[in-house]
Amino acid sequence: MAKKLSAGIVGLPNVGKSTLFNALTSNQAPASNYPFCTIDPNVGVVEVYDARLEKLSALSHSKKIIYATMEFVDIAGLVAGASKGEGLGNKFLANIRETDAIVHVVRCFESQDVVHVSGKIDPIHDIEIINLELRLADLQMVENVILRLEKQVKTKKELVPTMEVLQKAMAHLNEDKPVRSLVLNHEEQELLKPYPFLTAKKILYVANVSEKELPEMDNDYVRKVREYAAKEKNAVIPICAKLEEEIAQLPISERKEFLESLGLHQSGLERLIRASFDMLGLLTYLTTGEIETRAWTIHAGSKAAEAAGEIHTDIQKGFIRAEVVSFDDMVAYKGRAGARQEGKVRAEGRDYVVKDGDVILFMHN
Repeated sequence: MAKKLSAGIVGLPNVGKSTLFNALTSNQAPASNYPFCTIDPNVGVVEVYDARLEKLSALSHSKKIIYATMEFVDIAGLVAGASKGEGLGNKFLANIRETDAIVHVVRCFESQDVVHVSGKIDPIHDIEIINLELRLADLQMVENVILRLEKQVKTKKELVPTMEVLQKAMAHLNEDKPVRSLVLNHEEQELLKPYPFLTAKKILYVANVSEKELPEMDNDYVRKVREYAAKEKNAVIPICAKLEEEIAQLPISERKEFLESLGLHQSGLERLIRASFDMLGLLTYLTTGEIETRAWTIHAGSKAAEAAGEIHTDIQKGFIRAEVVSFDDMVAYKGRAGARQEGKVRAEGRDYVVKDGDVILFMHN
């Protein structure tokens, strides 16, 4: 089963979170392709547009194109006090624990028409409200787990290392620090894995700017968010959510021209997805033929046999070799046959480390 990247979108009320979510999900992948696509009205499965697929599809005369997908979860009800159940606090926390990463939308625009919950625009204050709620929720969870383990550890000495690493995490949280900044050795990291700490997740900040800021999308608020994120080693993507909503209503064929007329090369959605892929260490390899041209999502560093397993476990088990051509060579030599004539097709074994844009044909029993 192909990996589906999921990101929980968080943000205080009136920061542009719903506008962004609506823009993202108007690119929603057809429900028929992806089982359980509409689990909840606040979950959208979005196709990750990749221009390479169209070029490969034209070379292979494919009947269909299947893009990689990304799942966005609109995490509602996040307000100060969420960890104590304010707003939709507990439901929100359950939703976010299941996602791979957090996309935190921060308001970086002034507007007379849109009131701010705390009466003034202060992105760092907004970020800290949400980060505090995530830390408090983690503290609550780790305290409960430690209480439970304290009873078990008397008879099960093998739980002592787990107990110690959880106490380390609790002390770190008590110093107002997220779990992701806690320095642990490999063994300790493994022991902590079963516990879904919210502050262990990577965060991508979306600085939501107004249409007046185009095309630079830069202002004092954005710069403050960048400084804050740099200290945490997190990335910032400036986006105009209002513009994304407009783009989403255009036919795909008109979007590029519209963006270029504003001095932009890519939509915010494309930049957001690319940044999410990079943050989670993901890449895509491609397959192409008459039936379909398709993108497959894998972790960077995955070997050929593991990549084959994304298509089907039987291909992984019966793996013989992978015929690999780079995307550029496929286009330059007009397909696999042309690339083979030019000696650009490589036979790779099961331990070959797959690169982004590899076009692969797997040979298997």
